[in-house]
Amino acid sequence: MAGFVQIIEYRTSKPDEVAALADDYQAKREAGGDGPRPIRSIMCSDRNESGRYFAVVEFASYEEAMENSARSDTGEFAAGLMELCDGPTTFYDLDIVRDANFS
Repeated sequence: MAGFVQIIEYRTSKPDEVAALADDYQAKREAGGDGPRPIRSIMCSDRNESGRYFAVVEFASYEEAMENSARSDTGEFAAGLMELCDGPTTFYDLDIVRDANFS
């Protein structure tokens, strides 16, 4: 099965600013239309630990994810995210081995 997911774990006291940064990044990527980009992105807050968040970003492949990561606009987004975080982020790089839809 093809597919790749990157999970970014971070802590922030500025979740609205992180959401605005993500919205801006997405709008610019959609307007540009060039190069690989995520299939979808989900931002989650930890119900059990205030200030802890996760971004789950799905790509068609690991290669497309790495190509996306190498882009300057992705680097700018990452730098902006780091400025809004209360400490370091943790990245998890995961190959999709099963995908089930229960709808």
